[in-house]
Amino acid sequence: MFQFESLSDFIQMGGHGTYVWAAYLISLLVLIGLVVSPLLRRRKLVQEVIRQQRREAARQKNSDTAQTAP
Repeated sequence: MFQFESLSDFIQMGGHGTYVWAAYLISLLVLIGLVVSPLLRRRKLVQEVIRQQRREAARQKNSDTAQTAP
């Protein structure tokens, strides 16, 4: 069932453990980045849309005020 004699042998993987575990770590970091990056980008986009809507509402309000003033 388990091909290694001990947990230490499993971690060392016949001398290739450093490369194997580094590859797993890099892959995990890339996958985390692929999940987190769109979430952060979406949050930034939503904030920008809200800012634009506020600017447009303020511009519209100023435009209406300027038109009604004598």
